[in-house]
Amino acid sequence: MRVLSTLPQADLRATADAARAAEAAGYDTLLTMENKHDPFLAHAIAAVSTQRIELGTSVAIAFPRSPMVVANACWDLQNASRGRFVLGIGPQIRPHNEKRFSVKWSAPAPRLREYVHALRAIWTTWERGDKLDFRGEHYTFTLMPPYFMPPSMGQKMVPITLAGVGPNTLRLAGEVADGIRLHPFCTRAYLTDEILPRLAEGMARSGRQRAQFEITGGGFVATGKDADSVARAFEAVRGRIAFYGSTPGYWGVLEMHGHGELGRELNAMSKQGKWTEMASRVPDELVHEFAAVGTHREIAARIAERFGGLSDAISLRAEGAAGDDVPREVIAEIQAIPTPFQGYQTAW
Repeated sequence: MRVLSTLPQADLRATADAARAAEAAGYDTLLTMENKHDPFLAHAIAAVSTQRIELGTSVAIAFPRSPMVVANACWDLQNASRGRFVLGIGPQIRPHNEKRFSVKWSAPAPRLREYVHALRAIWTTWERGDKLDFRGEHYTFTLMPPYFMPPSMGQKMVPITLAGVGPNTLRLAGEVADGIRLHPFCTRAYLTDEILPRLAEGMARSGRQRAQFEITGGGFVATGKDADSVARAFEAVRGRIAFYGSTPGYWGVLEMHGHGELGRELNAMSKQGKWTEMASRVPDELVHEFAAVGTHREIAARIAERFGGLSDAISLRAEGAAGDDVPREVIAEIQAIPTPFQGYQTAW
């Protein structure tokens, strides 16, 4: 199992040291998010400050950016990292697209399908010198004069992973992407009964093999060096469950576990501005459904129970900077957990 951490994005002057520290600690991958900061900039620094660790976005919001703009950024990051970059993209929900990014909304799955194919068409043109001729309903790319074509980077094609929650996006990820970045608002039962079947349907459409498809996340990890630190992490997870549980789009997970009414209660409280009170409504047993919980000495076994055989990669910290206090030997124990994923299929 691969173990992920996050890059600090608030101050790019801290990125290089944090990236080197995470690499030295044994982490497999460093991720950025698109919440308050750009998801690509920190990776430019990390790419030239590290040698081994994989770098990826989790996730960059797709629709506010043209695929051509994203293709350029990924091309340069893949070259700078010498083949260690993975693009993670997602659609975000309609209100964010329309009201935060001022982007016109359309059904996300068909548009994401074109987005993935367009990226690969652009990269193939740059790598092989083929004529660029991509024509779709949402995106058209037919102009690529030699002056604007970057030289071959001599690297593998950038893997593309999708963020998915709904059945259509999950099927799409299985069909066209190299992996799925699951939302942490997920239980083992929901992953088994709802998510994996949709991914399998998509893989069957294109003949994609599970061994070349990475499933990332699908839950939380609450750990620390002692009982007190685990308790603090447990409460932090409880708060995240309350926050996400207030969103109707996630209620299917709660309903599976007999807590559908909790989602409606949390939604009502959020509209009343009672954000600090919402966590108290989430019972302990529900937190355990969402999270692997234990001290550093216990957490590898707990992760194996919660994620084993399903997820290929997990994050020990959902938010924050890289370089937490998880001992290197604990990271190695987690990495020893067997997973189906064997590597991306990124040949040209």
